Amino acid sequence: MHTSREALAPEMIGDFYEGRLVDWGDYSAYFERIKGGTDFSPYFVGLPNDSCQSPHWGYVFKGAIRFIYDDHDELISAGEAYYAPPGHRVECVEDAETVEFAPSAAFQATMEVFGKNLEAQSR
Repeated sequence: MHTSREALAPEMIGDFYEGRLVDWGDYSAYFERIKGGTDFSPYFVGLPNDSCQSPHWGYVFKGAIRFIYDDHDELISAGEAYYAPPGHRVECVEDAETVEFAPSAAFQATMEVFGKNLEAQSR
C-alpha cells in the first residue's frame, strides 16, 4: 500500500489544521499542515490525564512541534523523525508540515474525544 499527500482529500479544522488521512486497517497514516501557535491540549480534555492516548511515529518536513509530557517536553524540528508514546499533549511551535502513523483503533478513540471537544468549543 502507498499513497501521496496529493492523492488524499483534505480535512480542515478551522484555519489552523489540514489533515489528509488514509486508513490501512490496523494503522492510519496522515499528512498534516498545522499553523504555528496551535495548542491541541484543550481537545484532549476528558481523556486519561487529559492527554492523547495514541502513539504516533512521524517526520517533520517543515517547522517545529512540541510534545508535552508530565515530566518533560520534546521539541521536534524540520528534518527530524519522532516517536510520541501515549500520554502526551502537542502544540505547534511554528508553521509545520508532518506525516504521522498511528494504530487506527487508538487514534480513532482519541479522535472521538478530540472531535467532541472541538465541536463544544465551536459553539
